Amino acid sequence: MTDEQHTHVPADSPEGLSRRGFLTGVTAASALAAAGWVAQPASASAAQGGEGKSVTITILGSSDIHSNALNWDYYKDAEFTDGKGNVVGLARLSSVVNQVRADRGRDHTLLFDAGDTIQGTPLGFYYATVEPITKTGAVHPIAAQMNAIGYDAVALGNHEFNYGLEFLDTFISQLKAPALAANAVRIGTKVPAYTPYVIKTMKVKGAKPIRVGVLGLTNPGTVIWDKANVSGKLDVLDIVATAKYWVPIIRQQGVDVVVVSVHSGDSGTSSYGSELPVENAAGLLAQQVAGIDAILFGHAHKDIPERFVTGPDGNQVVMSEPMCWGQRLSVFDIELQQVKGQWRVVSKRATNLNTNTVEDDPALVAVVQTQHDAVVTYVNKTVATSTEELSAAESCWKDTAILDYVNKVQVDTVTAAIAGTAEAALPVISIAAPFSRAAKFPAGEVTIRDVAGLYIYDNTLMASVLTGAQIKDYLEYSAKYFATVAPGAPVDPASWTNASGTPDYNYDQFSGVTYDVDISKPVGSRIANLSWDGSPIAADARFVVAVNNYRQSGGGGFPHISTAPVVYNAQVAIREAIVQYATEAGAIDPADFHVVNWKLVRDGVPVF
Repeated sequence: MTDEQHTHVPADSPEGLSRRGFLTGVTAASALAAAGWVAQPASASAAQGGEGKSVTITILGSSDIHSNALNWDYYKDAEFTDGKGNVVGLARLSSVVNQVRADRGRDHTLLFDAGDTIQGTPLGFYYATVEPITKTGAVHPIAAQMNAIGYDAVALGNHEFNYGLEFLDTFISQLKAPALAANAVRIGTKVPAYTPYVIKTMKVKGAKPIRVGVLGLTNPGTVIWDKANVSGKLDVLDIVATAKYWVPIIRQQGVDVVVVSVHSGDSGTSSYGSELPVENAAGLLAQQVAGIDAILFGHAHKDIPERFVTGPDGNQVVMSEPMCWGQRLSVFDIELQQVKGQWRVVSKRATNLNTNTVEDDPALVAVVQTQHDAVVTYVNKTVATSTEELSAAESCWKDTAILDYVNKVQVDTVTAAIAGTAEAALPVISIAAPFSRAAKFPAGEVTIRDVAGLYIYDNTLMASVLTGAQIKDYLEYSAKYFATVAPGAPVDPASWTNASGTPDYNYDQFSGVTYDVDISKPVGSRIANLSWDGSPIAADARFVVAVNNYRQSGGGGFPHISTAPVVYNAQVAIREAIVQYATEAGAIDPADFHVVNWKLVRDGVPVF
């Protein structure tokens, strides 16, 4: 279909050189030029035939696949269903891609991804930690599927860094498509650590070829969310500033269309405040960077079929975000006309196609069937027996036993680890959040699948020291999760949650201390009766707090925790710690760990 520039990572590329330590202290521009990375513009004497000819090319885009290979819910051990008729998986997406390619013509289509591909389901977890591809040499199932579909380029998302740089390098080496991230640079430099862009050349019968450049950009929040994996190794630069540097370079190569694939939402906001470049910068990118025709974006898990933004050069930039997990495929149609021997973009449009209109591509199912079956077997292993059903359905507004189980595991793990240290004399308490309201442990056999459904993220366990005053601040920040509710209003707790868009996973609950959350009071003045061991907590009292690495790194913007002294960081995956704890105990009995230590109140009166 196409000829390609800048696809892989030769030893003399900026990535190859930077990883071997040859580019420290030099500018990106000179390094790129010295390495021959900046290609010469297309020859001005290229074929001039086809004057006035019009051609429409189609850019296909996915994002936030999150290791959904098949239309399968590993937590339910059944086909995926969400009550809205959506389906998931690259196998389903492939069928839609095949349809569009057949309709538009394979030679006139390109397929890109906007990141977050390898983490998110037990499939991703299994091949990163249980049977890691870095040790077995097996091809990652998502790489195998992307190769089979025929992606032309994939941008890196922040979750690509979850399992460390060695794992990411292995995954990238298995992809036939280039992995792009122009703003992920070698620490202290502006030299890209990954391929910044790729140019695809599409042949046109009777006319000069059409050259499409795609720039890949990743999320600055990676340096917070995966600090343990990238600190001292990578910086992630501002999305807009990086594009302002690279888009002219791509244009200088004589391209006719510039596409940006960016792992960034649209809103111009950040979950981490202003200490880093903007997290959700896709809209700003369109507004502030000249020379862009289309933007494929992701990260926010939204379905945005088409949005037009006027760029600084007056050009209309078409944007599209496909819904996550393979539920939608973005389709950009870009019409070009040859004028005076040059292709000019004359129209653009975009839409999203729902993958529930097709069945899984059998070829893509076959690619991963054996690996999928291995994960299904793994997640259905029994680890313990529960004396009763434990549900997370009310965990967003009540202290529940199932969330206390997470805290119990975290407290016991940290307590054992700090024995004999200076902090061993301090009380150990714990933080957990309700990740999934659908999670439950059934009465009787509890499987790895049940644990994975409760703890759906690949977080590791850490512990830091906070003071009583800091814990109070932390809880006040967490309590913004609730709307302000009058004392006499009807009890409708589900409608009180997620105030100001705060997700469930950002409602942190403490175990080991007691407190009330008064939702009739304004944000910042809601925590009352904060105590430990029956007495009010002094402002200068010190506690060891078990916490996940996402929160400790600053995820969610909670106060104090990211700068608090770290006293435990053994890189233990919390999900695996829960599995091991349950396996060793053999039984899960709420009587052993469930303590109702917090409650919702209104004007001091308990809601329940």
